[in-house]
Amino acid sequence: MISLQFGAVLVDWPLLLQGLAATAGLTAVAAPLGLAVGIGCAWVRAEGPRALCWLVAAYVELIRNTPFIVQLFFIFFGLPSLGVRLSPEAASVIAMVVNLGAYAAEIVRAGIEATPRGLIEAGRSLALTPLQVFGHIILPPALGRVWPAITSQIVIVMLGSAVCGQIAAEELSYFANLIQSRNFRAFEAFIVATLLYLALSVALRAILTAIGRRWLLVR
Repeated sequence: MISLQFGAVLVDWPLLLQGLAATAGLTAVAAPLGLAVGIGCAWVRAEGPRALCWLVAAYVELIRNTPFIVQLFFIFFGLPSLGVRLSPEAASVIAMVVNLGAYAAEIVRAGIEATPRGLIEAGRSLALTPLQVFGHIILPPALGRVWPAITSQIVIVMLGSAVCGQIAAEELSYFANLIQSRNFRAFEAFIVATLLYLALSVALRAILTAIGRRWLLVR
């Protein structure tokens, strides 16, 4: 008969909270940077020069068709061969930004392409620069249309950060694995970690939804 002993895991609650805070911190840094990369790439693919558009398209296809853990390992283990050494946390943030940027680029591009051409022509008729037209006329409604998809992608990237423990980034899964290696209660340790990831996902989605409703008028 299976006997669950959650007390053996919960006794190390400071480590779990430290890991939860680290995961939230990685996401808080990577999410806005990744979204910014995605917006920039979406603009290039929609309005940029053809040569740069091809470069961005190659980046998007490369990232979207390779596993996140491979991207993480390339950044952490591959870049040192080029003389670039990063801490586990820095490599994790960069990998999350690069990954989110590629997916956000396609999501935002879909919102941009749904913008009525009449709005764009109206902005140009007011002698606005292309950057002003994009920033004031195209981008806000485009983000409003696709914000639920962006929210889901940010949550997915946050959950994907669980593999960052493989390069010794001290996030939630790292500490869950550390706890189970001490007390050999792996089942209980990862049940607790699962519940914490679930709570963090629900909280993150609620925060992002509130941001969309407040700043982008998402219904």
